[in-house]
Amino acid sequence: MPLKIKFQNLLITVFTFFILLVSFPVTAQTSDPGSLTSGPEKGSLVIVGGAMKDTNIALKFMELAGGKDAPVIVVPTASGAETFDAEKVIRFLTRLGATRVSMVHTYNPEEANTPEFTAPIREAKGVWFTGGRQWRIVDAYASTQAEKEFRNVLSRGGVIGGSSAGATIQGSFLARGDTKTNRIMMGDHQKGFGYLTNSTIDQHLLVRNRQFDLIEVIKAHPGLLGIGLDENTAIIVRNNIFEVMGASFVAIYDAGLWGKDNNNQRDLYMPVNNTFFLLRSGDKYDLNTRRVVYWGGNSRSIYKENDKK
Repeated sequence: MPLKIKFQNLLITVFTFFILLVSFPVTAQTSDPGSLTSGPEKGSLVIVGGAMKDTNIALKFMELAGGKDAPVIVVPTASGAETFDAEKVIRFLTRLGATRVSMVHTYNPEEANTPEFTAPIREAKGVWFTGGRQWRIVDAYASTQAEKEFRNVLSRGGVIGGSSAGATIQGSFLARGDTKTNRIMMGDHQKGFGYLTNSTIDQHLLVRNRQFDLIEVIKAHPGLLGIGLDENTAIIVRNNIFEVMGASFVAIYDAGLWGKDNNNQRDLYMPVNNTFFLLRSGDKYDLNTRRVVYWGGNSRSIYKENDKK
């Protein structure tokens, strides 16, 4: 074959390959390599969707802290109140028999760096963040010694819990973190404390008709796992597994499932637009593999042996 014809054929091949390459859309990855969603290596998380009335959730928090005599602190900073009645702040635990509960609070990050302020955190086996606006927790404690000591509670095998704003702060992306209004999903504060890595957490889900709000965040950050909790409902996180506890539902937003007719979990009752599915009390979910591992409502495991491979 003449050299000219060979060169023409080569050009045609290269051109055809280029056309095919640009003709097919690139699908966004659901997460960055090495940025999988996971819980703490040690310790536990209790993440509540607000309006906690179920005493079993508070009792579970106390159990994970080490019992009624374990040292526990309550952090009410998210509320924004000028003053606090410490007795009222800690009452939800003391009325259940907790004997060593104290309040820790400041709006001043300089104070949050002092040894005097962090002393009770260093002794604590449990930390509870109350509700309000999550950005206030960030402004007071982010990058301070207090924040380091909060995380050290987990390193000691303790528990971090929180309700409403105290739930959202535990994710890595801070949903509703804008100082102007809580209706802005991606605002001027976007970094949470990340006890649950590569995640974003919303609360008051169904009661406030928020079930579609996290979709905006996941579209912008498809690698994040979105978790929406309704009121009086919690997830109890140990390592990479969480179990749902409480009266209502937890919604899971995983961009890796969007737009697919099928997935490898036939038991998921996905809505038509495939944007979220719901879990209820007793259901268990693997954060790392993003799979439901137990349907408690159906009293049966769907975690097959071949899923472990």
